[in-house]
Amino acid sequence: MTDDFEKSLQAGPEQLLYAKILEKGMYLGLLILILTYLLYVMGIWKTYIPVGDVPKLWTLGVSEYLHTANVPHGWDWLKLVGYSDFLNFVPIAMLAGVTIICFLSIVPTLWKQNDRLYAVFALVEAVILGIAASGILGAGGH
Repeated sequence: MTDDFEKSLQAGPEQLLYAKILEKGMYLGLLILILTYLLYVMGIWKTYIPVGDVPKLWTLGVSEYLHTANVPHGWDWLKLVGYSDFLNFVPIAMLAGVTIICFLSIVPTLWKQNDRLYAVFALVEAVILGIAASGILGAGGH
């Protein structure tokens, strides 16, 4: 009985793969986030919104901020990725998206283990997260 219990506590191959990809994605995203932040705060790369205007703009509501600062909605921030204050969004999107990659990566392993139901669940979860992040339904992506 104890052996079965201890065996059930061990991570399966799909869990180890998920964790390995999540760890690497997290570290890569964090490294890029630090680098892009340094480009921004050190003034190495040009900004879209002057740093001196940021405190004043942060007191505004979201709609008023977007209008006053002429900031695009949703994924349209990608058009401004050439500015350091928007370049910071790239690693944030990467960090948010790494879970989708993790789910997609375990599908083949689950399928090979004849865990087809969990493989379908992982695939559906990745699709749902992708749709939610895309903003297609008008409720996500911003």
